[in-house]
Amino acid sequence: MKDWIISVMEQMGYFGIALLMFLDNVFPPIPSEIIMPSAGYTASQGQLLLIGVIISGSIGSLLAAATLYWLGRKISDQKLYAFVEKYGKYLFIKVADVDKSLEWFERYGHRIVFFGRMVPAARSLISIPAGMSKMPFVKFMFYSGLGTVIWTTFLAYVGYYFGNNTEMMHKIFSQVSYLILAIVISIIIWIVYRRQKRKNSK
Repeated sequence: MKDWIISVMEQMGYFGIALLMFLDNVFPPIPSEIIMPSAGYTASQGQLLLIGVIISGSIGSLLAAATLYWLGRKISDQKLYAFVEKYGKYLFIKVADVDKSLEWFERYGHRIVFFGRMVPAARSLISIPAGMSKMPFVKFMFYSGLGTVIWTTFLAYVGYYFGNNTEMMHKIFSQVSYLILAIVISIIIWIVYRRQKRKNSK
C-alpha cells in the first residue's frame, strides 16, 4: 500500500495528498500514519514543500470530516445502521464501531471531536455522531481543525526527519499513541469525576 500511496503523490502532488487524506477519513484501511510521513519524506527530498504537504493533508481530512458531519446530520439512526450492515464490510466498518463512536460522543461530548482526529478508528466515525447530535457546524470544524492540523503536522515532520528510518518512526508513533490514549483516559476520568461530584452535591 505504501508504494501505491507514494505513486499517487508523485503523479498528483498536493492534490494527491489531499485526496488520500480524504479517503483516510472515509476508508479506514488507508491510514494517515502512512500517507503523511510518506509525504513528509517526499518533501525532505525536495520534491514538495513541507508546508504544502501539511496544508493539503489538513484540507483533505477536513473536507472528509465535513462530508461525514452533514451525512450524520441528514441521515436517521435506522438508515445509518442499515447502510453499515449492508455496505460496512466494504469500508471495513462494523455496526459495533458505529455504536462505540455514538457512545463516546454521548458520554464525553464535543471534546472527543478534537482528540478523535488523532485516533485512527475514531477519526473515521466521530464526525457522524457529531452531525447526528446537531453539534454546531462551526464548533465542529473548529475542534476538528485543531486536532487535524496538529496531527497532520506531527506526522509530516516525523516523515520529513525520520522517513528513511522505519524503526524510529514506529517507535515514535507507538509512544505518541500511548500519550494520546493517556490524555483521553485522563479527560474521561475527569469528566466522570465532575459528573459524580455534581450528583453528590444535589
